[in-house]
Parts: sequence; C-alpha cells; structure tokens
Amino acid sequence: MLRCIALPYHVSTTDYYERIRDLGNAILLDSGKPCSERGRFDILVAAPLCELSYRQGLLSGTNLPISISPDTDPFAALEKLYQYSHTDPKHLPENVPFNGGLVGHFSYDLGRAIERIPEQAIDDTLLPEMQVGLYGWSIVIDHEIKTANLYGSHLVDETALRKISKKASTSIRSVKKPFQLTSKFVSNLDEQAYHTSLAKIDDYIHAGDCYQVNLAQRFSAKCDGDPWEAYKQLRRAAPTHYAAYFDTEHGAVLSLSPEKFLSTDTQGHVITQPIKGTRPRGGDETTDLQLANELKNSSKDKAENVMIVDLLRNDLSKVCQHHSVKVPSLFAIESYKNVHHLVSTVTGTLEPNASPISLLKECFPGGSITGAPKIRAMEIIDELEPHRRSIYCGSIGYIGLTGQIDTSITIRTLLVENNKVHCWAGGGIVADSISEMEYQETYDKVNNLLSTLTEL
Repeated sequence: MLRCIALPYHVSTTDYYERIRDLGNAILLDSGKPCSERGRFDILVAAPLCELSYRQGLLSGTNLPISISPDTDPFAALEKLYQYSHTDPKHLPENVPFNGGLVGHFSYDLGRAIERIPEQAIDDTLLPEMQVGLYGWSIVIDHEIKTANLYGSHLVDETALRKISKKASTSIRSVKKPFQLTSKFVSNLDEQAYHTSLAKIDDYIHAGDCYQVNLAQRFSAKCDGDPWEAYKQLRRAAPTHYAAYFDTEHGAVLSLSPEKFLSTDTQGHVITQPIKGTRPRGGDETTDLQLANELKNSSKDKAENVMIVDLLRNDLSKVCQHHSVKVPSLFAIESYKNVHHLVSTVTGTLEPNASPISLLKECFPGGSITGAPKIRAMEIIDELEPHRRSIYCGSIGYIGLTGQIDTSITIRTLLVENNKVHCWAGGGIVADSISEMEYQETYDKVNNLLSTLTEL
C-alpha cells in the first residue's frame, strides 16, 4: 500500500536534494523549474535497498534479492529485479508518476552488452555502463498543482519513512567547496580531425554502409570542488525538463538534457521523442524567428529527422502491438535557452507479454544519437571517435514498481571524475551535411555549458 507524507512545496528542489544527499546514492530527476518552460515533476530518491552494477562485461550487486553471476546479461538481471519488485498498477494514485522502483543510469556503452561492437575507442572513464538501485521511497514535487510529497512503497516500513520525512524537512547548513576549472577545455578532435572524420562518414554513406552517423567530440578540462555546486549553476544557465544529477564513486554526473528517450504509462502506452535538427537562438526577436523558420523548412534537417523516426518505429515494433506504432507529430520546433530543436513524436502500445525492460533493451541505445542503420553507425562511431562515450548518449531515468517508465537521452551531459570534467557534443551526419556547419553546431549545443563552468 502506498503511503504519503506531505512536505513543504518549493519551486526549486535543490534544498531537498542537499538534505538527502548524505543518505547515499541520491538521485535528482529534475524538471528544471522554475526556469524551464516544460516539465512538471521533480523526483528525488536515496538509500536504495539494493543495487545492480555492470562494468566492462561483469555484473555485480549489493544486497540483491535475486541470484546473479558475473556473466549474467545485465538486462536479464534487471528484468529479474523488476519482476521481484513489481506491484499492481492500482496502487499508483493519479498524479503520482513514481512510487518507488528502479532508478539509475544506462551509459551508451551498455549497447556492447546487446551488440558486438569493435573496441577501438579508448575506455578512460570509470563510470559503470549500468548502475541501478531499487528504491522504496521517493520525494515527488508536482509543479502543476504545487505539492511536495514523500511516498513510501510496500518495500519500506513506517518507521523508516518517518525518519526520511524528518530529514527532508530539516534545513541544513553545510560548507561546500566551490567548483572551478583548473585548466581550459580541450577537444579530443581538433577541427582538422573533425573534418577528416566527417569526410570518412561521407565515404561510408556513398558506399552504402549507412544513411546517417552521429559524430561527437569530447571536451575535457581539469577541475576542483563540489560538482553539485556546478550543477546548480548549470541548471540556471541551461534549464531543461530532463535534467538529472547524482554523485558517483569518483565524481558525479550532471545532465541538462532536453530529450526524452522512452516513457510508458501503466497501460503500456509508449512515447519516444527524438531530436534531430538544431539552430542557435538569435540575438534579437527577428533573427531568432528567422533561425527557427530556417530549421522548420530545412529539407536536410527534416530528412535527418525522418531517418531516425523510421529507425525508432522499427525498434518499437519489436515489442509493441501490431499496427499500434504511430507518428502523431513530425518536425515540431522546440526552443530552449540557447538552441532551437526539431522534435518528432513516435508512439506505440506494448505487447501484453512485453515488460518495460524488454522495451529498453530493444531500443537501446537511442537511434537519435547513433545513426542508421544503428549497428553499422555504432561501429563507425567506435572507429572515428577517439574515446568511448560513457554516460553521453546513454540514458537516465526510472522504471516504477507499477510498470511506468520515464527516461532521457543523455545529451548536454557532463561527467566529473577524479578532478576532470568531460562534456560532449555531436550531430547527425548525412549525405548533404556541410562539414563547417556541423562543426559549428557542436559548439552551439554546449557553448552555454562550457562558458558557465569557465566563469565560475
């Protein structure tokens, strides 16, 4: 039975995160309010009952109620943990998106557990490819009806819930070390190397290997201080409705993503919303409108977008009911603080015997950040990008006890590890891509993130 304890409502929920952060493995799924125009809910969790981790082909866990071995398929283990914790959807009241369950991240390179991909790119980060906890409670802030509630599932007892309520309601004063860069950002692809890589992709396209490849570069700098302090600045500079923050063993993940990967409700209705097509915001209203209209009418960007829509329709069809996969929206313009995006919507309805985990596996990694066809595009990415992507272009989100899921595509995402910060930017390359414009687009996407950190 779901229990609820009311908490004071705050528009910005960073105070709540700071109060529960020391409970361990705390995660903030952040709508970006009050600055973000989209999004409704903030979800905070901490102190998981158990954890499942996958790193370099080996699976491990802590306090698991299921049996696993190091060579167990990570998605199979995730399915077992989901089935262990799953409960009747009638236990989910209206306006409660998450009532406990699985929360965590799925790095881009988790795709290697699904498909055999070459291993040319350097693996120089320590973040697991998958880290998921089973959480028995959550704090949910609803910015539409202006409420904050602590929800306790059947997995947590009343005494523990009361303790969490008291901790979440108690203000704290903690001395945090300011975050700062101690070196300049440097890309792992200089401009000439980027253009050379794009030319190779163009050769592959004309040879018939692929139609589109998402090519990214990684910006890295040395840093010092608490990454949470950096995140609070970034969420003001780049407010987005699929933002997230969590500490890791060696640092933190700071995600300012605007892109939905997969979401479902308790009836199995699926939504994915790929972003393909970008223009910078203009310095005045007239220029801004011209740039938005240029994107809206760009045959190149629309072709790039529809390639990924077709890929995702195919992915959803593997686990969705026959004829249920639809495209209710093509080429919608979404505007953010620094860019305009071209966004489409693909929907479907899961087969009765398909679980949220099977949906995640069939669609992972998201087609909008690989290219088409997906596997060949991933092979080319591994060949041309000097380093593995880690959290970039993976996913962060939840799989609830009652079957509903909501996950992001982790673009505009930073990884802090051992006093280094990494930030990625990429774009889809197609036959008529112009190399200089594609190169500039990567900077349009992350300049506000890099400049914000530089100015701290």
